[in-house]
Amino acid sequence: MNNKNDVSDDKSFFGQPRGLSTLFYTEMWERFSYYGMRAILLFYMYYAVSKGGLGFSQTTAASIMSIYGSLVYLTSVIGGFVSDRILGPRRTVFLGGIFIMFGHIALSLPLGAPGLFISIALIVIGTGLLKPNVSEMVGGLYTEDDIRRDSGFSIFVFGINLGSLVAPQLVGWVGGHVSFHAGFSLAAIGMFFGLVQYYFGGKKYLNKDSLYPSDPIDPKNARKIEWSVTLGIVVFALILLAMKLANIMNIENVILLLSVIAVTTPIVYFVLMFSSSKVTKIERSRLLAYVPLFIAAVIFWAIEEQGSTVLALFAAQRTQLHLGAITLSASQFQSLNPLFIMLYTPFFAWMWIKLGNRQPSSPHKFSYGLGFAGLSYLFIALPGILFGTSGKVSPLWLVGSWAIVEIGEMLISPIGLSVTTKLAPKAFGSQMMSMWFLADAAGQAINSQIVRFYSTATEVPYFLIVGSVSIVFGFLLLLISRWISSKMVGIN
Repeated sequence: MNNKNDVSDDKSFFGQPRGLSTLFYTEMWERFSYYGMRAILLFYMYYAVSKGGLGFSQTTAASIMSIYGSLVYLTSVIGGFVSDRILGPRRTVFLGGIFIMFGHIALSLPLGAPGLFISIALIVIGTGLLKPNVSEMVGGLYTEDDIRRDSGFSIFVFGINLGSLVAPQLVGWVGGHVSFHAGFSLAAIGMFFGLVQYYFGGKKYLNKDSLYPSDPIDPKNARKIEWSVTLGIVVFALILLAMKLANIMNIENVILLLSVIAVTTPIVYFVLMFSSSKVTKIERSRLLAYVPLFIAAVIFWAIEEQGSTVLALFAAQRTQLHLGAITLSASQFQSLNPLFIMLYTPFFAWMWIKLGNRQPSSPHKFSYGLGFAGLSYLFIALPGILFGTSGKVSPLWLVGSWAIVEIGEMLISPIGLSVTTKLAPKAFGSQMMSMWFLADAAGQAINSQIVRFYSTATEVPYFLIVGSVSIVFGFLLLLISRWISSKMVGIN
């Protein structure tokens, strides 16, 4: 099973290569750990110290949550580089899992704010190493013209959301009834299981190509890369020093600095790939087609990722949590995202196979996805419009909003993963997958600034404006979809 051709021809996992099962369960456990932690982290930060929290302000906690998510995806650039140039994807993923596990262990200890920031650093590095390379290996299981590709990525996304579904319920319950730290410890245990499964399953079912970098560093370039990395670290340190000397060194300004970095990084990365001598004329045309899809993804993720911040606050402050004998917790609503994806995935996987060559193009899927994302925010604005924002409303409003936005995710997330692997220049395989995650990083960096404007007083205009932006851009994308398809050059 370690021969690439054998892996590509295998159909033993629900009609897909058996290697998909290894990557499916690895990402399932990694997402269990991450989304379990994320379900209670916002509340841990802004709950009073007397309630086991850190006592941060609600605005600061929401901004930290957003920039945290942004950094998790921003470091995927590092993960792609390490995989392509140094370790190969299989070893890079394993190393990332170790960082993630220790990050959750740090958060499970009663270390206060220092423990939080240590945990953030470890998980940010670990997820950056792991996430893009798992997805890249999924793409490597298929030939470029294999019609199972979109369906395979849909199944892979189902695995992601299986872990994400269970985690908020289990970790949320332990965090609420025992302690936040006990809940975080479950996330560490989940990542441990993922590492064990990945190590043994990878030996059996992943091809040997994943053990080696696709574009090893030339010894002549190693010194240049070392200098570039050192220069970047020094410049960042000098900026922080200047902020300290100017007496503007605070959490809000550090978050702003990181937001600027997250938004500008993909711009720089696109410039580097477009100008690279390793990228052919055809690959450059495909990159051009990818740009508007990338922008669409930024807008979509800016809405979807607010589920852990804005919608979490809406659940805690504006939603009826006591329904007769049933008492809900705000963290439980974080399971709605994966729940709907799991419900929708079988239908979408079947539909893409059924439609075959008659299915909508990737640009059309993206435009429809943006439309649904915008509609989800117009929908959640309705209770404020109809009943005002001073009271509490039925949890069905949140359920409905998530049900709508996840239709959008099914049209963008698995399709985006698939189209990224298809449009990637050969020399930038894992790094191009990093670009896909940079869309999420940029979206959440934007969130770290705009979530400050959300409150019960601004609830209605906030949802209406953000939702409308998504719908308008979806329409514009639809208008240029034929041009995008023409630039894909041989990619269907």
